[in-house]
Amino acid sequence: MIDLNLLLLFRAVAEEANFRAAADRLGVTRSAVSQGIRRLEDSLGVALLLRTTRSVRLTEAGVELQAALARPLTEILGTLDSLGAEDCPRGLLRIAATSIAEPFLSGPLIARFAEAHPRITLDITVTDAEFDIVAAGFDAGVRLGEVIEQDMIAVPVGGPQREAVVASPAYLAAQGVPDHPRDLVHHRCIGWRPAPNTAPYRWEFAEDGRPFDVAVDPQICTNDLRLMMRTALNGGGITFAPLQTLQPHLDSGELVSLLEEFLPSFPGFYLYFPQRRNMAPKLRALVAHVRGSR
Repeated sequence: MIDLNLLLLFRAVAEEANFRAAADRLGVTRSAVSQGIRRLEDSLGVALLLRTTRSVRLTEAGVELQAALARPLTEILGTLDSLGAEDCPRGLLRIAATSIAEPFLSGPLIARFAEAHPRITLDITVTDAEFDIVAAGFDAGVRLGEVIEQDMIAVPVGGPQREAVVASPAYLAAQGVPDHPRDLVHHRCIGWRPAPNTAPYRWEFAEDGRPFDVAVDPQICTNDLRLMMRTALNGGGITFAPLQTLQPHLDSGELVSLLEEFLPSFPGFYLYFPQRRNMAPKLRALVAHVRGSR
């Protein structure tokens, strides 16, 4: 195997046509340059340079090697320089985001990031499955802070969140308004589950500072937040979802908020990623963008 550093040394000598100038360019001694060229020639079994006390010129083999190295070495060195470049991050950035991460998925944050970093391609998978993002080949994920592994770095996306219990005016007129979360077991509820064959999510509340949950046994259950909301809008029952997602329909009066005194705020969503000493510029750019958007 030929030491590839010797090829860089040869290129410098070939371009400078002078051992001392090549040594100065590379920051090594003239003796190191001379010994390196000799090692390269011995490895190849052919002379690459004709040198006298007054001049250095390439042999036919040297001319051929210089021509062969010119473009590949330039491209390789350019790539090495750009891999750590911060001025224009580039490449594919794969992110796994939970379906309820409205502050991240609503659009503005992603749109502004894409505009600011045209050479970064975003591949966002919306999934509520729990898995190791590193093993699955993702650069980062977006989830609620309470379910993120302790060995991950987490950066807040948006601020604290609050769940909301909602129903349409038509449903409430027909079925009545629950006074306490435990009354929900007597209502038609629209629930959420993360994946097939998993139990529906238990609706979480607090009373006098003490948390509790209610297993509502939903008549309608899905892993699609949009279906939950649309069903509630059409009088299908009471549903439970992040307030930020439901807010436009509450503002318009299409949905009514219920049991607000039992729904405290909680830490919201986080962009998380594995701890790395040398973070890729593309991921560093996203982290900076998320921090700057808060």
